[in-house]
Amino acid sequence: MRILLTGSSGWLGSALAPRLRALGHEVIGLDPVPSVETQMIGSIADRDLVMRAVGDNRIKAIVHSGALHKPNIESRTNSDFIATNVQGTLNLLDAAVASGVQRFVFTSTTSLMISQAIRDGFKGGARKAAWLTEAMSPEPRNIYGVTKLSAEHLCRLYHLQHGLPVVVLRTARFFPEADDMAHTIEQSDANTKANELLFRRLTVEDAAEAHVAALEKAPQLGFDTFIICAPTPFQPDDCDALIRDAPAVVARYFPDFPALYARKGWSMFSSIDRVYDAWRARDRLGFVCRTSFADVLAALRAEEEAA
Repeated sequence: MRILLTGSSGWLGSALAPRLRALGHEVIGLDPVPSVETQMIGSIADRDLVMRAVGDNRIKAIVHSGALHKPNIESRTNSDFIATNVQGTLNLLDAAVASGVQRFVFTSTTSLMISQAIRDGFKGGARKAAWLTEAMSPEPRNIYGVTKLSAEHLCRLYHLQHGLPVVVLRTARFFPEADDMAHTIEQSDANTKANELLFRRLTVEDAAEAHVAALEKAPQLGFDTFIICAPTPFQPDDCDALIRDAPAVVARYFPDFPALYARKGWSMFSSIDRVYDAWRARDRLGFVCRTSFADVLAALRAEEEAA
């Protein structure tokens, strides 16, 4: 299958393009930044370029992972976000319809699910952790979230109006950069990211595999939206205790975690304020992330045995 991959020079695109090729697909990468995975240099905001990229290359599927992201808020204007994340998505959807593209996968974000009210609750001492599923109605707190949610709505509209099969993946954190809360806690980057696998992180390899699964299932699903995150061990009934004493809750599920962490010199977050529940991806998309918090602990045990 001939696939157009936007954001091909990015962290996800660089992992996804080789995976798609290994499965026998022909991948055309489109990105403003040159890389070994990018064949076309340019912005998705360039409508003529997008129409040519899809039409001239006889594209049959689009994976749209290119966007301006949350860190770009400090250096780019709201208009830049709208041009890339909203108009760029519209350009791709129009090109898909015009060229008879058979499936469309859109990389969205769990970030749009955190409203300002939820954020203020986290800062002001929420009484319980937020249990987040696709059933909630998002109220994004910044231009990044607003434009990604707008793009989701465009995807749904084009499915309804044109029958385009679209799968929206709200991915949790998988970026390589240091966590944005690192300045508030005394933990190594590896420690923080390990902790986040309990409730709001996945590996980039799992993010890539989720997109492969979405490509395969898009015609069958028609339109759907999924949270993509490492499977959490927690249950909704844990939300009260997660705010008050997260290490105690984690120890109930993983009794040897305190000793393993202590020997590594690691610590658990004292409080966990949200949990992304990825059960719909398991049940409807047939996808579960391969790497979880349990794998972190298994690696720590292996380190001790090898020492």
